Amino acid sequence: MCTSKNNKQLQKHLIGSIIAALFCALFAAVYESYSFGVYSYFMLFAFVIPLLGCSLPYSILVFIEKNIPGINVLRLWNSGIATLTVGSIIQGVIEIYGTTNQLTMIYAIAGCGLWISGWILWLMQGRKIRSSEKHSLSNAE
Repeated sequence: MCTSKNNKQLQKHLIGSIIAALFCALFAAVYESYSFGVYSYFMLFAFVIPLLGCSLPYSILVFIEKNIPGINVLRLWNSGIATLTVGSIIQGVIEIYGTTNQLTMIYAIAGCGLWISGWILWLMQGRKIRSSEKHSLSNAE
């Protein structure tokens, strides 16, 4: 029953990440249509971050239905991917504007930190589940 609830939450996050990727692609197309022929790869490929960072792993986990992450893991994971995506879009805007700024690197550092924190928390949850299963099996004998 708990897995079913987590699977439904994961499906909602999957749909949200697909919508985010579509929004990024549409935003980049509209923004660059008004940029007078100037483009940025950060802006063009910003949609890839939520697509590969969330949609692909989430769709695999929905079909596997094993060791589905909890809501806190999904929140950290999504926050990291959102931070990386926003950082990519801002870097693209800055490049299209024709300037540079080193402060956009903070988005990459914070996004990777949040994303990695989500992975670590997920791994810790998996170990906790496995140890509780082993404990319950040893008590049953």
